[in-house]
Amino acid sequence: MKNFEYLAPRTLREAVRLLAEKGEQARVLAGGTDLIVQMRNRRRQPERVVDIKNIPDLTKISYSARKGLRIGAAVPCQQIYRDAEVIARYPGLVDAAAIIGGIQIQGRATLGGNLCNSSPSGDSIPALIVHGAVAEILGPEGPREVPVAEFCTGPGRNVLRPGELLVALRLPAAAKNSGGHYLRFIPRNEMDIAVVGVGASVELANRGKEFKSARIALGAVAPTPLFASQASELLAGKPVSDEVIAEAAEAAKAIARPITDMRGTAEFRLHLVGVLTRRALQGAVKRARGEFVANAVQEAAG
Repeated sequence: MKNFEYLAPRTLREAVRLLAEKGEQARVLAGGTDLIVQMRNRRRQPERVVDIKNIPDLTKISYSARKGLRIGAAVPCQQIYRDAEVIARYPGLVDAAAIIGGIQIQGRATLGGNLCNSSPSGDSIPALIVHGAVAEILGPEGPREVPVAEFCTGPGRNVLRPGELLVALRLPAAAKNSGGHYLRFIPRNEMDIAVVGVGASVELANRGKEFKSARIALGAVAPTPLFASQASELLAGKPVSDEVIAEAAEAAKAIARPITDMRGTAEFRLHLVGVLTRRALQGAVKRARGEFVANAVQEAAG
């Protein structure tokens, strides 16, 4: 690791200024669980590291029935999956936050950092997409917003410009009779990278017998996480049935572009997309109906 300048601003304005001064040679430190590893491996060698953990606005979670959920970019995963409002209204997000690394990592790692790392297999990204998350961004030219579904542009690449930083993730208020679920397949039981990840959210009508709307997102099967828009739209107005869910799973498979690597073949990954899409939708439906579906935190607690 080469020498670098470490700075810890206390305001957003100061953080933007420090990042803009160095442009591409500056990197934001939120949790550091990705950045520090990359610096040690010399994949990234920034001249300046800007630690944003001391900026109060970036370390808060807030929820209101009118504005929805807002998660600061530097909020650690463990704070997310212990928040009562998140657990009750955004269960798919809890599924994802609870499986990013182990307990020690979750005390530092952030959803903001997971998104900005922009790995195709990032666990939080499909969960954020299906819950309709929007990224709040601030830079030298002022604030702007980008849907999380459009945030990643390639492996390790995203829409952030030099001098910009992610401020928060904003999710719309959860609708009545809605539920979400995130699942991944991994070779080991814990602390592994997803071979495939699938998130799903649904809103039900007609006493839980019909899909009012749905969103499906895929991870680790393309250069970026994917919002399966056609598969999602296919469910609207349809009865909740195994046949309809299987049809949506096939539509989700149609947009996947998996590769073969040491963790699995392209054919295996494509098969997993179908399996996990069905299971994620089934889990989201159960939660929308008020039925119990354990998440990673509950499973660990026994």
